[in-house]
Amino acid sequence: MKFIAALAFICFPFAAAAQDAIPSPYGAPEHQWATPPAGGQWGSTAGIQRGPHGEIWAIDRCGANSCDGSDHAPIVQLDLKTGKAIKSIGAGLFVFPHGLHVDRHGDIWVTDGAISKDGSKGLQVIKLSPDGKVLMRLGTAGQRGDDQTHFQSPSNVITTASGEIFVTDGHAPIQPFIPAGLDMRVMKFDASGKFITQWGKAGSGPSEFNNPHALALDGRGRLYVADRANNRIQIFSQDGKLITEWKQFGRPSGFYIAGDKLYAIDADSTEAIHPGGWKKGVWIGSISEAKAQYFVPDDQAGEGVVVGPDGNMYGAVNVVPRGITRYLKQSASKEKRS
Repeated sequence: MKFIAALAFICFPFAAAAQDAIPSPYGAPEHQWATPPAGGQWGSTAGIQRGPHGEIWAIDRCGANSCDGSDHAPIVQLDLKTGKAIKSIGAGLFVFPHGLHVDRHGDIWVTDGAISKDGSKGLQVIKLSPDGKVLMRLGTAGQRGDDQTHFQSPSNVITTASGEIFVTDGHAPIQPFIPAGLDMRVMKFDASGKFITQWGKAGSGPSEFNNPHALALDGRGRLYVADRANNRIQIFSQDGKLITEWKQFGRPSGFYIAGDKLYAIDADSTEAIHPGGWKKGVWIGSISEAKAQYFVPDDQAGEGVVVGPDGNMYGAVNVVPRGITRYLKQSASKEKRS
């Protein structure tokens, strides 16, 4: 654990102090870039992901902050040329769709973090085909628990190339949807949905979590957990062994990994909750060097981030003005300092 402490000590003060001097490879954020799929306004969203063919999917929480009682389809595929919806799926399935993952086959996984008013649905991880057919469910609908067949409030999901499933469980309180005092953990299932193992508990020590919010896998198969309220990333082996922690990528809410590049979006940093001069925006850096290289400032940054096949970056925004933000890629000669 001495290595972890040293890494955090070296990188944490540098990133905050030098944030205003780090270059940005993207232009100014274009907030509310995408067209709401059902008219009206785009709902709160924490998820945007890229599929194996470059397709981009995002969550629209039914024009509000909940889908309970709505007939809107909250899982939306976007046309990157126009910002309009190509298709929308998942109507009537979710209460509080939160985490989003598109696997190597193009199937869509969604975590549902709350319980419906009638208690009949919610608190599950649901796998959908691109046409909206339900292919798998994890958890027990409408029932909260901390055993192998229940979730407290699942926040994100990701699958490996061999099909194993990881779920972060224990979102921070969001009244009236998510109560306080939930356990915090990472759960692992096999490709059929059978429970394998879990690790973690509430806290701020090694392998402990405070609002484990997002997941990513790098090219070496290491599992990244956005330990958001602890202002850090914890990196694990797939059997739950802690490898290291990083504090040089802000207060992470969501991830995207492409090759050696890590994109970590910070939706929450303020002096009150993340002292030291940290600001909202997207951190971009080298995995092999464990170094933040770029920062894209955005005082309305969201909770999800992805890079499209067009090279532009897209963010999923959870609070007003909500919606999808586009960040246009700049040429190297036009990169500006934030």
